[in-house]
Amino acid sequence: MSDREQYTPGPARAAQVQKEGEKWTLILVRELRHSPEKVWRALTDPAELREWAPFEVDQNLGAAGTTANLTWVGTPTSFEAAVTRAEAPEVLEYDDIRWQLEASGGGTRLTLWHKIDRRFISWGAAGWHISLDVLDRLLSGNPIGRVAGAEAMKFSGWQQLNAEYAEQFGIEAPSWSPKSAQHS
Repeated sequence: MSDREQYTPGPARAAQVQKEGEKWTLILVRELRHSPEKVWRALTDPAELREWAPFEVDQNLGAAGTTANLTWVGTPTSFEAAVTRAEAPEVLEYDDIRWQLEASGGGTRLTLWHKIDRRFISWGAAGWHISLDVLDRLLSGNPIGRVAGAEAMKFSGWQQLNAEYAEQFGIEAPSWSPKSAQHS
């Protein structure tokens, strides 16, 4: 059995939401066993992003003022995402996403802020949870390949994560059947 087949996401971790209108800000914090410089490369380099992130970009995101075409997994079109802040290896901002990296105990405390339509905030939390697991494995030298979009929703444990995050946020989890994605 491969590492990917053996992977099961752990329970939902303490996440937060800032509730503002129709777009809420998801805040996830993850402790990684890797240096801020190594994590920064994974957040900015298009080749590394393709291995773990739920999107692809056509340019390195490591410099403010860069405009990259960003395509979310499962969507047919890209859009221009402008890097508004890039302070290596501490802060990266583009589109509705902000990353903060802090050296912590020989590794990195990585904080994600992502503005998401409030109706799908628990989906976003579950998806990012899995993506950050994949990132940690990639940086540890045990890549399992990107798990994102509809594929993540069919993955073992995704429905449970979605329900757990919805409960943490005090909302009803959006209903979705993984079987419906297999026919689309």
